[in-house]
Amino acid sequence: MKAALQPGDMKDPSLQISGWKNILRALRSRNYRLFFLGQGVSLIGTWMQTLAMSWLVYRLSNSAFILGIVGFAGDLPSFILMPLAGVWADRINRRKILVITQTLAMIQAFVLAILVLTGSVQVWHLIVLAVSLGLINAFDMPARQSFVIEMVEDKKDLPNAIALNSSIFNSARLIGPAVAGILIAVLGEGYCFLINGFSFLAVIAALLSMQIKPHRGRAKIGGTLQGLKEGFSYALGFMPIRSLLFLVAIVSLMGMSYAVLMPVLAREVLAGGSHTFGFLMGAGGLGALIAGIHLASRKSVLGLGRLIPLSLALFSLSIIALSLSHNLGLSLVIMLAAGFGVMTQIASCNTLIQTMVEEDKRGRTMGIYAMSFRGISPFGSLLAGSLASKIGAPHTIQIGGIFCLMAALWFYRKLPAFRNFVRPIYARAGIIPDLDPGIGSERDLTIPPDRPEDSQEN
Repeated sequence: MKAALQPGDMKDPSLQISGWKNILRALRSRNYRLFFLGQGVSLIGTWMQTLAMSWLVYRLSNSAFILGIVGFAGDLPSFILMPLAGVWADRINRRKILVITQTLAMIQAFVLAILVLTGSVQVWHLIVLAVSLGLINAFDMPARQSFVIEMVEDKKDLPNAIALNSSIFNSARLIGPAVAGILIAVLGEGYCFLINGFSFLAVIAALLSMQIKPHRGRAKIGGTLQGLKEGFSYALGFMPIRSLLFLVAIVSLMGMSYAVLMPVLAREVLAGGSHTFGFLMGAGGLGALIAGIHLASRKSVLGLGRLIPLSLALFSLSIIALSLSHNLGLSLVIMLAAGFGVMTQIASCNTLIQTMVEEDKRGRTMGIYAMSFRGISPFGSLLAGSLASKIGAPHTIQIGGIFCLMAALWFYRKLPAFRNFVRPIYARAGIIPDLDPGIGSERDLTIPPDRPEDSQEN
């Protein structure tokens, strides 16, 4: 298996500077800088719509089950179509895909705003529009994840760019829900959707302003089904990528139920309103933002493997504690820890996958990653809504936290084998020296093969 980064990429003297001075180093690339700014504006609107949509659904239906249904409907297309979209991302121009998906998402937001502002919105409208946005996101996410490497001129900045993506995502997650909570209380949900529609203009303008060099790494795929099969065989046939995808899927299925059920906790457990919901989501966003800044300050990917189970354990224990809290102040502190833990785990998994994956399979691998992250979540939303309607939201969140904690322990036990598989790849890429006494011995570096077709686990 070839490493995505080239030999010597991580040995640049600039990376020896203090971590905090390296936080924004990916912004040296003009194209990535444009994307960073445009996406930052757009994501604030997206988070405003996310919170407003959840609150609107719960206000109209007064049902945790309907909340789960809408979440299921919105993310189901991701499960079905993201691997297919990954094949396309390896074959055609990724920027064109993003311009189309962002334009369609803008139209969806304006339609939603019109329905709400005219007072004609019904729950079935929200389900249909959630499905339409899910279809759009199914093609957007694999293209966006795999497009990062094309925007970054210096490939050693790829891990930093991925971390900065997490930072801007969570900055928006901090700002968007807080603004939306106030706006809903004052003007209603419709204006959140309207603002989101206009916010897409920023990222579309950024994409159109980029100067992208002709890409030489496009995959030569005989057919869509063949490409899909090759992508799954590649991603699931290599133990480190397979393990990371499993962790992401478990968090999406069992752990993220806390976000789906947050309106229930805000209103029924904490006796609050839309502003309480906004504050809780904002606290989680602040924790995730801190996690993104921490990851961006790192000088290399070394140590992320150990960080993953620790951060997942923090997230698991935090959401269990959240389900037991009846105090808003305590819940905000817990949400801060939960946001830090889950974003550290998700972003670390993303970074490790992107630094291991072969370039001609990047789109397909990131499509499978996106399916594991977003595509599994509709089943988690449906499961959470169903369980919450029977045993209550707090107990549902506790169950999810226990499953995530078990997954963290499982990955921790697999870390030695994980490192043995990854060392040869990082040694060839220059991320680690061929023999690093602080990581392992010569025998450790040569135990397993590093190609998916050769890496059969006992």
